[in-house]
Amino acid sequence: MNKIQQLIRKLPKAELHLHIEGSFEPELMFAIAKRNNIDLPHDSVESLRATYEFNNLQEFLDIYYQGVNVLQTEQDYYDLTWAYLLKAQADNVVHTEIMFDPQSHTERGISVDTAINGIHRALLDGQAKLGISSFLIFSLLRHLSEEECLETLELAIPHLDKIKAIGLDSSEMDHPPEKFTKLYKRAEELGLLKVAHAGEEGPPAYVWSAIDVLNIDRIDHGNRCLEDDKLVEHIKQKNLTLTVCPLSNLKLQVVSDIKQHPIKTMLDKGLNAMINSDDPAYFGGYVNDNFFAVADALDLSEEDIVQLVKNSFTGSFLTESQIQEHLSQIDKLL
Repeated sequence: MNKIQQLIRKLPKAELHLHIEGSFEPELMFAIAKRNNIDLPHDSVESLRATYEFNNLQEFLDIYYQGVNVLQTEQDYYDLTWAYLLKAQADNVVHTEIMFDPQSHTERGISVDTAINGIHRALLDGQAKLGISSFLIFSLLRHLSEEECLETLELAIPHLDKIKAIGLDSSEMDHPPEKFTKLYKRAEELGLLKVAHAGEEGPPAYVWSAIDVLNIDRIDHGNRCLEDDKLVEHIKQKNLTLTVCPLSNLKLQVVSDIKQHPIKTMLDKGLNAMINSDDPAYFGGYVNDNFFAVADALDLSEEDIVQLVKNSFTGSFLTESQIQEHLSQIDKLL
């Protein structure tokens, strides 16, 4: 292990872009399917894992939603979340902000209560037993109508004490942020912070409108902002963090080669970019795997790694005093 890899392992970090359904490893999916008497169209973990190969975002989403179908009970959601938290702990993640897609569950007749209560119980245990603090992001599906999303958001009201922010994910193309203006206004009324996927597949214009129309507090992905110098300056002026996901970008062909990944360019331009795993079971690795991949491919310096890790905390929804405590801890380890 080289010095950069040792530094990555040593430093505590936050993860801010993680879809809990995307951390569903084949072994756990098989176990939960068996517990719930659900037949999977695969006769082994190996044949199931082989399907985790795809060529674009839509193919991935098709596989992703198939996997979600086995989640039925509060315990299933607990087990899924707990499995992720153990992976996070192994990568020295000490704070995580987890997205879940309520509509992937409600459309199957699973209540929002079942999903949130299972996830939340695991997050509480993560704090108590693993020392990992966390927030939950209620992430809605942009390929559905705004009306459907508004109806689902209302189901979150009894759980507002467990939810920190609203998010927007799924297929980006042809579903611009402007489609969800009322949704984000309603989220604001409910006291939720706001994030949204923008500039992964979608053009820089989608990033502009996520910022200026939806008034988001953080940009998920944001890769294509680099095509617009004025947008880069706008993001810097707003002090917005970009939650970047390198292995996801490679797997979904946002970049064709990890050596072309823009994370170093983002840092060099003074953007608050940081590293996440997105859907790690499907995209080939958790947080440290993403750090290792770009550190090697882009020849990142120790200063780059420290900046990325610090950005993970300054971009979080922790209080300012909590953020400063984490930054101080990092400085002590250097």
